[in-house]
Amino acid sequence: MTEQIVNEALSKVTYPGFTKDIVTFGFVKDIQISGNDVSITIDITSSAPEVAQQITDEAQAELKRAGATSATINIKAPQMPKESSSKGKNIAPQVKNFLMVSSGKGGVGKSTTSVNIAISLAKQGKKVGLLDADIYGPNIPRMMGIADIKPEVNGNKVLPINAYGIEVMSMGSLMEEGQSLIWRGAMIMKAIEQFLRDILWSELDVLVIDMPPGTGDAQLTLAQSVPVTAGLTVSTPQSVSLDDSRRSLDMFKKLNIPIAGVIENMSGFIAPDTGVEYDIFGKGTTQPLAEEFDTEIIAEIPIEPSIRTGGDEGKPISYVAPTSESAKRYAAAAESIWATIEKINAEGGVDNQAVQPTTPPGVSACSM
Repeated sequence: MTEQIVNEALSKVTYPGFTKDIVTFGFVKDIQISGNDVSITIDITSSAPEVAQQITDEAQAELKRAGATSATINIKAPQMPKESSSKGKNIAPQVKNFLMVSSGKGGVGKSTTSVNIAISLAKQGKKVGLLDADIYGPNIPRMMGIADIKPEVNGNKVLPINAYGIEVMSMGSLMEEGQSLIWRGAMIMKAIEQFLRDILWSELDVLVIDMPPGTGDAQLTLAQSVPVTAGLTVSTPQSVSLDDSRRSLDMFKKLNIPIAGVIENMSGFIAPDTGVEYDIFGKGTTQPLAEEFDTEIIAEIPIEPSIRTGGDEGKPISYVAPTSESAKRYAAAAESIWATIEKINAEGGVDNQAVQPTTPPGVSACSM
């Protein structure tokens, strides 16, 4: 055996999730050869144990195929990040914090909020993921400009799609455009669990989760699967939206999820020609609701035509127009959310043990 033969063999081992091999990436750090016995040190960037195992298995197979009698693979990997404070069940331990974005009803701009909060957090230096858990109405792919992109599959895992500096996954990226989903609650619950467990999320500072409207199976399953660090409610100023937002905030209380605040969406209108802001739907009407649940309005997001066009064209306003009034307000909201997350963790984190299911598997507690 020679070092050249070893490198040629290892050049056939691709790094999981990529098309390049471990030699090209420069991950092979040390080669020790004694006769036909080989010992290799490989320094990888992922802390996921399945990545290390796959590289070990494939490297040993290629080396023995090249003539090695024995092949010892020493993997050097970053330590798997631990949730420093939160307790209870967590099926995605590589994610440090979870932000549930919820609303009592549809059509209030929840997905737009999720996208722009995620991008704002990433611009502030956080490692961010965005999960579109709105199974029936997955709009995130279009809003993020990835509607025509399908994710790569790595074994029985799926790689999230990268867009605007964040990791993204949505049911809309896994199904054909225009396809309807006619699923019962148990299937929704299973899908939420798979989005957390079977997606190869990296070591994220925060996973922003765009929930379906309402307070049903998806919300309960998420709270039982991972310790949700904080919840964000999106509302519009109208009374009919406020009534449903009250239910969303009440759900956070019942699931022991700390409230990061309320975002009042469609709060005023900014004329594109003059920049003047007009109060057309009401403004500030969510303040009494926020006070009722001991939280605050962290942003009043106006209607700007560029928000609508940006969403339709896959160009989020927080990224393409960072100096716009809406982008500035999203950025301030993201700062407030992160401050809340840090405060929650400093005070001991969250615990989802009290909301674990007591109903039989596959049966929704919401329907009991």
